[in-house]
Amino acid sequence: MRSSRINFIVLLSILIVISSCSSLDGLRFWQSDEIDPDEPKKLIALNNQDNVNISIEWKKSNKGENQMGNFLPDFSAQNLFFSDPSGNVYSVNANNGNQNWATELNFLASGTAAGFGIVVVSDIEGNVIALDQKDGSQLWSSNVKGEVLSKAAIDAKLVIIKTGSGELLGLNKETGSIQWSYRSKLPLLTVRGSSSPVIVDDKIYASFDNGRLGVFELNTGFQVWDGAISYVRGVSELENLIDSDSDPVVDGPLIYTTNYQGNLNIFDTTQKRSVWSYETSSFYSPIITRGMLMVIEANSGIRSFAIKTLQESWMNEDYLNRDLSNAVSFKGNLIVGDFEGYLHIVDPLNGKTIARQKISRKPIKTVLSRSDSLYVIDEAFNLFSIKI
Repeated sequence: MRSSRINFIVLLSILIVISSCSSLDGLRFWQSDEIDPDEPKKLIALNNQDNVNISIEWKKSNKGENQMGNFLPDFSAQNLFFSDPSGNVYSVNANNGNQNWATELNFLASGTAAGFGIVVVSDIEGNVIALDQKDGSQLWSSNVKGEVLSKAAIDAKLVIIKTGSGELLGLNKETGSIQWSYRSKLPLLTVRGSSSPVIVDDKIYASFDNGRLGVFELNTGFQVWDGAISYVRGVSELENLIDSDSDPVVDGPLIYTTNYQGNLNIFDTTQKRSVWSYETSSFYSPIITRGMLMVIEANSGIRSFAIKTLQESWMNEDYLNRDLSNAVSFKGNLIVGDFEGYLHIVDPLNGKTIARQKISRKPIKTVLSRSDSLYVIDEAFNLFSIKI
């Protein structure tokens, strides 16, 4: 996800620079004897993996490319549901990888959401499609007149959708009809990506491309309050890219958010405002485990804070520019993948790498966990079940 977005931003930067120069003589390129600051850092050899073994339990190969990493799977009961851009939607047994069913649809634009008996995906024409979890048969399709790059959030009565045009929609779970809508104000330039809405109790938490967090009533879509994750600081449109493409993390009364060229921010729902922030840039949701708050930064550094004091605890720069995937907490450790297909286990208390294993020859784009199960998806849409 990070590499495709960074490439997009770099391309825009080059075009702007070229347009401002009368000739190519005004441009400065890297010389052969200079060190490229964006070169991926080489891995440091591990002498002892602390008796931690990482192995592949099963693998399922799929179609397409997962460069943005937004084709996220979802779970329901003992099944894992996922899709690929070519339009295939699958249900497999999460324990052994055996396929329950497969359905072929139009080219898809986002990952899979599952819950309350249905599976929800969206295609490239703005159609939100609901399938029956039992057999993959189509229940309904609703056109929302906008690209949907993020997973839906599913409630007993509603399916919550966030479009690339900044609209938040509540669809009837049984019919797909639009029950309510909210439209955020988009900046002129955004990073192509989108965070997913999160439902907790009777509230929806959603972050937007204008760098703001919104809290909404589930049944009506009424905005209860909103707050800035960060504010624009630059003078150009590129400098003012502050998209929030990570899902909010709701932990009791606190909401943890990140955004690009912005902040790691903590909001208090009782005070309806930000209570702490740290300037950083990230595409991923923060991770909370063992009393630590961690963030994968845009340059693939990993930064950690103690939850009780919110003082910085450690900074891991071993993976700079290695295009890290999202990270998850699994069995008390931080798990993250990189562009060479390695899976890394990091101790959240000190930031040291405990173990690593090469899982794929392709970049790892997504890591997800569920109780004692860990899964990895690479750029070629291979799904791995991992045992640690």
